[in-house]
Amino acid sequence: MTTNQILTGVGLILALAVGSQVLASRLRIPAIIILLPVGFTAGAITTDVNPQDLLGAAFQPLVSLAVAVILYDAGMSLDLRKLHGQTRRVVVRLIAIGVPITLAFAAVFAGLLLDMSSKAALMLGAILVVSGPTVVGPLLVFIRPTDRLQRVLSWEGSLIDPVGGILGAVIFHAVLASTRQGFGYQLAQFLAGVCVGLAGGIAGTALLWLLLRKLRLGEVLGTNAQLASVIAVAAACDTLRDDAGLISAIVMGLAVANLRGFDVPARRPFFETLVQLIIGVLFISISATVTPASLQHLVLPALGLIAVLVLITRPLVALLATVRTDMTKGERRFTGWMAPRGIVAAATASTFSAALVSKNIGGASKILPVTFLVIVVTVAVYGLTAVPVARWAGVTRPARARPLLVGGEDWVVDLGRALGSLGLEVLMWAGLDEQRQRIRQAGLELAPGQQLEGVTAVLLLTEEDDFNALGSTVLQGSAGGPVYRLGARRPSHGVVAPYTGGQILFDPRLTRYEIGRRYAGGARICTQPGDGGDPGIPAGSDLLFLVRADGRLDPVTRVGPPDPQAGDTMVLLGLAAGPA
Repeated sequence: MTTNQILTGVGLILALAVGSQVLASRLRIPAIIILLPVGFTAGAITTDVNPQDLLGAAFQPLVSLAVAVILYDAGMSLDLRKLHGQTRRVVVRLIAIGVPITLAFAAVFAGLLLDMSSKAALMLGAILVVSGPTVVGPLLVFIRPTDRLQRVLSWEGSLIDPVGGILGAVIFHAVLASTRQGFGYQLAQFLAGVCVGLAGGIAGTALLWLLLRKLRLGEVLGTNAQLASVIAVAAACDTLRDDAGLISAIVMGLAVANLRGFDVPARRPFFETLVQLIIGVLFISISATVTPASLQHLVLPALGLIAVLVLITRPLVALLATVRTDMTKGERRFTGWMAPRGIVAAATASTFSAALVSKNIGGASKILPVTFLVIVVTVAVYGLTAVPVARWAGVTRPARARPLLVGGEDWVVDLGRALGSLGLEVLMWAGLDEQRQRIRQAGLELAPGQQLEGVTAVLLLTEEDDFNALGSTVLQGSAGGPVYRLGARRPSHGVVAPYTGGQILFDPRLTRYEIGRRYAGGARICTQPGDGGDPGIPAGSDLLFLVRADGRLDPVTRVGPPDPQAGDTMVLLGLAAGPA
């Protein structure tokens, strides 16, 4: 290819990857729904975006290293200490029972329907056991299932990626070893691949321990060191044994998340940005390699395989995994209707199929196009039907807001009671025992630990300006909705408050100090219906929030007050009596 073609191709891939993710975020749908058809269409229209033409022999190694970074990031999010109780029991069953059953059904029916060799069918079955948080997460945000169901499906999606990646790498090495003569030689080759991956993971963990714990690198250098370590270790393992680097990356991620001593921040902006970019580029690149010709004669057999996975395999897995648990019948039914495939399936299919084709494994050339069809159809099916199925099963939360109020002062507790009286699902958190007792006595729910599932907004209302500022910085991007904080007493107050972003609550006059002063002087939280026109705020009162007729919560911020509409309720700070 010419220099101009390469520049055009690289620019198009990046533009399509990011543009598709931006469009998906605006439409509030999983990015994969946009990325796959966009990449496939671009690959059919022009050869400039075909990564095999752009990168040649470097494409597959780069895909393998990119998947290693994704799996390392997935492993880092799996702090197994946070998985407990009935949720742990169900999730462990979904993995322990679901993986072998899905592997067996997918492999058997792939061989029967797609005329694949047993080795290629087994490889395809291993690839299709994964789901992934990059697909399940956005669907759950849109569906709004009950807290427990959301935790179960989120944990399953997060765990199944590294488990599936390890399984895929293990079966890949087993299939490669089976092409050699002699069972002993095959077993030795298989074990060698696994051992190289495990050894690389242990060595990489030791390297990360040195860099992150002993040298105590800062956030920027620490992130760069993690990225370099994962890529270097994965590349070294892949050099020794094909795709052993995937195993090493997963081991490193799990070790960082679960070994005591590693201090991984809740948010890793650079790493998260990099992973999202990698996911977009991989989806566009991989789908561009799937040509219309490669799908010929595969669509109908693949639809038959998908029907088996969606209508038989997943419901059976959910039934066996949730039997004799305290999950409701509706939760069990919906669990049986949520298993879309995602980026790890696409990336591992691209990586493994090319190597198996080079070894002349019968039917290996069908692995990637079939995986592409499974991803597209399962995402479309679950994306289009999940909401009505969730409603039918009775597992959706009300659409009303669920704010988390952080603070235990009298006016904050009264605000929580006022919002609760309007039908909102109010959660509260406070650090002092006396404040927590005050919250309990008011009949309000204390947030359980560090759980933020289902929270639609976080309101930082403590008496510490710097705490509110720091909290807004830490929680932005990790909470399920916007984060708001009280304004500081003075713009220059504190070492942190003046320099943070986030949205500051209320009129500029209503700082933390001013609200406390007015409340001590007799002001109270009250509510009053809005008429959709002139809000009719009583003299001496200030508007804090509008609770919309559908249960949404719109706060007054420094940008300005929200526009009242018919059916809204105003939450005020004033002297008027009301249901505080």
